[in-house]
Amino acid sequence: MKDKVILAYSGGLDTTAIIPWLKENYNYDVVCCCIDVGQESELDGLEERAKLSGAEKLYILDVVDEFVDDYILPTVMADAVYEHKYLLGTSFARPLIAKKLVEIARKENAVAICHGATGKGNDQVRFELSIKALAPDIKIIAPWRCNETWKMQSRQDEIDYCKAHGIDLPFSADNSYSRDRNIWHISHEGLVLGVSPEKAPDEAEYVSLTFEKGRPVAINGEKMKASDILRKLNKLGGKHGIGIVDIVENRVVGMKSRGVYETPGGTILMEAHDQLEELVLDRATYEVKKDLGNKFAQIVYEGKWYTPLREAIQAFVDVTQQYVTGEVKFRLYKGNIIRAGETSPYSLYSESLASFTTGDLYDHHDADGFINLFGLPLKVRAMKMQEVESQKK
Repeated sequence: MKDKVILAYSGGLDTTAIIPWLKENYNYDVVCCCIDVGQESELDGLEERAKLSGAEKLYILDVVDEFVDDYILPTVMADAVYEHKYLLGTSFARPLIAKKLVEIARKENAVAICHGATGKGNDQVRFELSIKALAPDIKIIAPWRCNETWKMQSRQDEIDYCKAHGIDLPFSADNSYSRDRNIWHISHEGLVLGVSPEKAPDEAEYVSLTFEKGRPVAINGEKMKASDILRKLNKLGGKHGIGIVDIVENRVVGMKSRGVYETPGGTILMEAHDQLEELVLDRATYEVKKDLGNKFAQIVYEGKWYTPLREAIQAFVDVTQQYVTGEVKFRLYKGNIIRAGETSPYSLYSESLASFTTGDLYDHHDADGFINLFGLPLKVRAMKMQEVESQKK
């Protein structure tokens, strides 16, 4: 009986070419595994394609709800945004995919896991760190780094290789860039999920989101599971040109790369959650949470999901979310999310306290002593500098 390898399979040209390559160079039985994180139409025809390419078996696992509940929402609650713009759509999908690959590898008694990530990108790091954390005994195969046996350097090379092995599929050599799609986002070269702000409707649309302990539970008053809320937000955001970013990001492997991302529903969800936190979190917690949110984003981006540090930061975030409950209202208009009010039973905002009138909780004269003490270090330093300058004369 041949040893088995689990292939992270998308049905695209790269992973299709890898099937005969694995059989030819390792003499493995290839078990393909496609993890459904919300690719939708990209899953059509996968089973037939995998079998035609020489795979022994194909698993298609629907993990959309787990993806949203256990990976997306913790990142939203952490307000984690990489380099202030990237909402981590590809980054937090990889650890879940790796987890499922390991589970299938155990089930099939496979000796290796193979992925099609290139040697220049972030995904190789994310996949392999996750696999090492979950299954340090399983061999990892990365064809694009196997210089002695992987001779294909372009899409045309892969197409020719497939045809030479009796695999004649309708792939095109035109596009040399990959794209990634899931329920949260799509990275690509042109708009897919929505329209540009210029082509969005001329009338704004009001939307409300209800949160309980940091998690969305209803949209426009209608309760539904988080994944359905995200699907609905994707349609609304796409319609109004929300969440389109074109950025240059710093990859884990050291280079800068351009990324074009559409994250319509995710952008709305992040903004609404942040608005509610502004209302209910005290200043010190909010300040520390912002710092840790940046760290959480870096951890996720670098593929370090299965680490004690990520778990520790998430534990802190979970505590901060105990009172992030309430409703957020906003308008969507030509790429903009315009605030329209928020309410919470735990709101720390007091209109009477924030006004310029004097009340029981705040006397304007109290500011004299506060400013004297708060500014004391500045005053002491200024006095010392004056003394030093006077001694020079």
